[in-house]
Amino acid sequence: MERSISRRAFAQATGLALVASSMGGVMFGCSRSGADQSDSQGEGAGAPSQVIVTMTPGSEPAAGFDPLVAWGCGEHVHEPLIQSTLIKTDENLEFEGDLALSYECAPDGMSWTFRLRDDVVFSDGVPLTADDVAFTINGIINGEAAQADLSSIAEAVAEDAHTVTLRMARPDNAVLYTLAVVGIVPVHAYGSGYGANPVGSGRYLLEQWDMGQQAIFRANPLYYGEAPKIERLVVAFMEEDASLAAAKAGQVDVAYTSATLAANVPEGFELLECRSVDSRGISLPCVAAGSPGKPAGGDVAYEVGNDVTCDVNLRRAINCGVDRERLVRYVLNGYGTEAYSVCDGMPWSSDDMRVAYDVARAEGLLAAGGWYPGDDGVLVHEGDGVRASFELLYPAGDSVRQALAADFSNQMADLGIEVKVRGASWDDIYPAQYTTPVLWGWGSNSPVEIYELTHSRGWGNYATYESDAVDAALDAARAQVNIEDSYAYYHKALLDPETGEGVAPSAGASWVWLANVDHLYFTRAGLSVAEQKPHPHGIGWSLVNNIDQWQWNA
Repeated sequence: MERSISRRAFAQATGLALVASSMGGVMFGCSRSGADQSDSQGEGAGAPSQVIVTMTPGSEPAAGFDPLVAWGCGEHVHEPLIQSTLIKTDENLEFEGDLALSYECAPDGMSWTFRLRDDVVFSDGVPLTADDVAFTINGIINGEAAQADLSSIAEAVAEDAHTVTLRMARPDNAVLYTLAVVGIVPVHAYGSGYGANPVGSGRYLLEQWDMGQQAIFRANPLYYGEAPKIERLVVAFMEEDASLAAAKAGQVDVAYTSATLAANVPEGFELLECRSVDSRGISLPCVAAGSPGKPAGGDVAYEVGNDVTCDVNLRRAINCGVDRERLVRYVLNGYGTEAYSVCDGMPWSSDDMRVAYDVARAEGLLAAGGWYPGDDGVLVHEGDGVRASFELLYPAGDSVRQALAADFSNQMADLGIEVKVRGASWDDIYPAQYTTPVLWGWGSNSPVEIYELTHSRGWGNYATYESDAVDAALDAARAQVNIEDSYAYYHKALLDPETGEGVAPSAGASWVWLANVDHLYFTRAGLSVAEQKPHPHGIGWSLVNNIDQWQWNA
């Protein structure tokens, strides 16, 4: 198949002192104040067009700006800015070219061949060739620290200066979504210090990195594409309350926020709501306690199973007994949408996953499963006397998940299900992830997550759900040569193979998805951020995927 790619007032002294202390000495690359916007908007003589953006401290790449480790990939994916990619996705998540002029897949799905541009040079002036592409991909395949999952590729081979072939270990069309965020590094300039001093061919250069404080990018004068409209990007890493304070002080142009603070729009700013596929959902272990453990490395195995959630009728009842609209309205203050899967709104999602809020149906499922009210109002299972009581873990410090967990617990209490909510560190959550329901955050601009959270061998199958029919559909989806042909198989995988109904209410019900959380930002009036792609899980770099298209309005 040959495919051509087309383009498709903390102004008072006390407030300012708080801002200064919260920023921990962040310089922002230049002087800024609410009254002086010339540096950002380019109104001063010779001043570059600049934007200052806040991001969470967790957005700072621990290993630097190195695609062979985690820059651009991993749990929170985004375009790498400094480096070019083979392909990229547009606002509709359709593929278009970056380095690649075209690509083709062999009929058996066992190789992908990319034909590259011949006018690309790295920021040091050295031409980019297929050798650099092969070096990058093979480095990720063989790299122990690499977070990009290219395991379906056996090796990358440079056929000539401008042609590279990916020889597959198994058919996998989903690898295209990963390639859209894998930045290509230079063979000649890659080494142990690359993350702090990256050489790339992308839209921007790393001008300065003050670890723990800020990263400054400037437009790459050797970039082969259209020159960025924003010449300089300053990213300041700070906590959420400091982000709000910086916006109120007029020291930043874009400040991330959350639903709990979104009403506090600073003077001179507007609230930007970005659609997301950032889902909050609870894993429900599907097997009984004491089931065979999950390998954790070496001779260690995670404990598996839960004697309450292993009952499928109870899991189905939870799915139709939770009022998601209430969660969105009162917990998220309307800044979100109801969630029924990890991929709502994506081409590979299915509307059949929607579950009507139906308390009567939930009560009927519980009765059919042998659950009856105990003396204290909590349901008891007639067969073994197990109480319908379980713990729900969430990461401590996450106010949104805390509020979602609390409201979910209140709703379940009305059904006679006792949910004991507890905030914990990830160090405490991970050992219990196969035995205890956890309120997770997931979501990606790729179908990979639906595979990993649902397939019996998926690394995110915390519920230990197993279905041969679902596995077969998921495997078939990734094996399709035309990625559009995979959607029907993903839809099939989301349904009960026996009834044809959504997995959530009728089949495994291994998860109960609650809400998709909007990504919220305070943006300075007069700044246009251009059309955004759906944001994946994690506030941060996804906002600036299209920073080169932002502009200050006159």
